[in-house]
Amino acid sequence: MPSTASRILRGFLPLALLVVAAPAAADPMTAGDRQRLVSHLEMTESWLVSELAGLSDAQLSFRPSPTAWSIKDVVEHLGIAEPQYWKQLEDSLQAPAAAYKAETTDAAILWYGIDRTNRTTTGDARVPDGRFKTAAEALASFRTLRATMLEKARVSQDDFRGRKLISGNMDVYQWFLMISSHAQRHILQIREVKAGHGFPATPTGSAEERR
Repeated sequence: MPSTASRILRGFLPLALLVVAAPAAADPMTAGDRQRLVSHLEMTESWLVSELAGLSDAQLSFRPSPTAWSIKDVVEHLGIAEPQYWKQLEDSLQAPAAAYKAETTDAAILWYGIDRTNRTTTGDARVPDGRFKTAAEALASFRTLRATMLEKARVSQDDFRGRKLISGNMDVYQWFLMISSHAQRHILQIREVKAGHGFPATPTGSAEERR
């Protein structure tokens, strides 16, 4: 007849196996990660709105050179690119969380948004194509998606660090930060256009002067 101890052990065995087999609970973002992400998203949206405020049609459509983007082109690019980047993020969150170690650093991603010495050409799917009639329309589309992003950044309990970006060398948190850094990079591009030779002067009595 089995001893009392052996009966107890047999009773605990299924429970022990269940504990081992159960997946570990996903950890949400740390408070620090969440604060940095939300602040960066808010910052780049605010900067973009500020850079466009009061610009005339001539200023928005000015090209520093025949092949350069205008400010309207830059805003349209953001309106096209961010939904694509957001889909990559959402698709990546469908994968199970794992102990993924990113190959890049948060600092490198933040630096990408600041340093424009190395420039590349965007993919054909993100080239401005006139789908937005005005810069204001492109900005409105950008801000609508940003509201969704900010809500996700503020309340999501997903494990962003434990998931690898699909077709990338970073974790999902870093890609989220990259979306905002990408916008910052193009905000700097807008400032370069405004500071460049030949940029149209602000018309007298414009909204820019009345602010």
